[in-house]
Amino acid sequence: MTLLEICVDDAEGMADAIAGGADRIELCSVLELGGLTPTPGLMALARNAGVPVRSMIRPRGGDFVFSAREVDAMLADIDAARAAGLAGVVLGASRSDGTLDEEVLARLVAQAGSMPKTLHRAFDLVPDLAEAIEQAVALGFDTILTAGRARTALDGVDDLALVHRLAAGRITIMAGSGVTAETAPSILSRAPLPALHGACSELATPDSEAAARLGFVSPNRRRTSRQKVQALRAALE
Repeated sequence: MTLLEICVDDAEGMADAIAGGADRIELCSVLELGGLTPTPGLMALARNAGVPVRSMIRPRGGDFVFSAREVDAMLADIDAARAAGLAGVVLGASRSDGTLDEEVLARLVAQAGSMPKTLHRAFDLVPDLAEAIEQAVALGFDTILTAGRARTALDGVDDLALVHRLAAGRITIMAGSGVTAETAPSILSRAPLPALHGACSELATPDSEAAARLGFVSPNRRRTSRQKVQALRAALE
């Protein structure tokens, strides 16, 4: 069966993802920025989720070229995820040319120790897929999250199929971005991947008109939809 990972950024989303059939959770904050490190409180709640939870380790939005201070913050966030009892972490770091920053990644991986590790979509910036896969395997990642160097996994399905072949079972290739009940069958028919990653979200309606009026509400905030998770789970089965 294809593993289904759902990314969430709040407690309600985590509950809905699990109830909808998620096999694993990627725990984040601020998914409208692509997902940042979750708060300690959310990590603590995730300890009793009932399914494996991997924490995003990303200190800010934007690119994946991190300063020394940002790396120090990421090392501390890895410690926080471990202390919270989470199953694993989600990491990534790039150089300005898009290649993986092996030096930074080696430090992050070492800090994570035996925790399972996903290399996030920093992978989608690399100019050489084969080289990046070898780097990820050598560093000790067990999973690569990728959209095949495209905006969506369906657009990048040819690269996804290539990456799956190049990985040759040494590391799990997990397709993410735009993965829904409608697109998953097409992706898997062309790239027989063992794992898919989706948000299964819908635009969030503000609960407070006053907060929205004063600019405290992000217009791009989304909420996990239990029904969409269920539909994606059904499509995989």
